Amino acid sequence: MALPETAFPLHAVEASPGIDVARAEAAVAELLVALGRDLGDEHLADTPRRVVDGLRELLEPEDFAFTTFPNPGAYDELVLVRDIPFTSLCRHHLLPFRGVAHVGYLPGARIAGLSKLARVVDRHARDLQVQEELTVRIADDLDRNLEARGVGVVIHAEHLCMSVRGIRADGATTVTSAFRGEIAADPALRARFRTD
Repeated sequence: MALPETAFPLHAVEASPGIDVARAEAAVAELLVALGRDLGDEHLADTPRRVVDGLRELLEPEDFAFTTFPNPGAYDELVLVRDIPFTSLCRHHLLPFRGVAHVGYLPGARIAGLSKLARVVDRHARDLQVQEELTVRIADDLDRNLEARGVGVVIHAEHLCMSVRGIRADGATTVTSAFRGEIAADPALRARFRTD
């Protein structure tokens, strides 16, 4: 017998006015000229389009329905999905930061489709932001919509704005975390995001 599922729309990622592709391509072309590059170079001829296409992939989240299912066995232990890969863009330098997110929750009356936890990470990663903001947005979205007893998010990421320029600390990672509900109140549960 199939269990009924429920889908809820995720909290909307902050609305953007949309990407004006023609204007963005013209801006990239102008930037290349300002950087002393010759747009007549065969290798640069299509670069403005390719740059804008790449930025669109990094900035336009995909919609999906977050499905949940009844928790008939009353499972009440931590559900933790580790090492969810993501790429986002630093709003200060427009350079990528990428890494992995560990996302978990303590189920209440419902459980989540596991792939949906990875989709939440992907959806919120597609924006201009700082890592701290991304961490909080994922945790708040799950806390608001999953009706779990607790939610936790830990993100490990390398920032190209720090590893390929400036200090050039290649390989340095930044760790951020956000915990809600019973997970926030329990040091042993929080530790499992770091040591399990």
